[in-house]
Amino acid sequence: MIRRLFTGLVLLGCTALAHAAFDIDQLMAELARNPGGHAKFVEKRHLALLDKPVVATGEMFYNAPDRLEKRTYTPKAETMVLYKDTLSLERDRRKLQIQLGQRPEVAAFVESIRSTLQGNRATLEANYRLALTGSLDAWVLTLVPTEPRIATLLQRITVSGVRQQVLGIDYLQADGDRTEMRIEPVKVP
Repeated sequence: MIRRLFTGLVLLGCTALAHAAFDIDQLMAELARNPGGHAKFVEKRHLALLDKPVVATGEMFYNAPDRLEKRTYTPKAETMVLYKDTLSLERDRRKLQIQLGQRPEVAAFVESIRSTLQGNRATLEANYRLALTGSLDAWVLTLVPTEPRIATLLQRITVSGVRQQVLGIDYLQADGDRTEMRIEPVKVP
């Protein structure tokens, strides 16, 4: 009886240590192994000026390490493509290109997502303080801006997922408006 109790306590202690050992480096290594993929998303924007959230749906494509595309289908068609250092936007037949090197505040915001998908801790820490909770099977990474220009616009970004998969991205703006994005990976046969 005492031997089983002792064995149970040892196993419980080892399990607790294994969960406690999960850290940002392990998460970044796991994310870096993701080659990319295709996912559907639902995005809800909660704006102080509106009674109901604005809901958008669409698809996202990520090709590691440096191409991210977001196609919004509803409520209005819009395409955003991030390729290397260029962000391209298209809406209502209007096109806009932004060179990230010329707009550091835009670059920092955009890189928060791409660098998370890449598992690039150094780039994230250039503009954000990182905090991780959970385990490999259910993690939450919080990014709090350290760059003053970003902090005037954004309180935090919360990214959640399972292993290599990012399943949620939430933005809390400095003015209190927030965006919640839920991501559902598309299964490839």
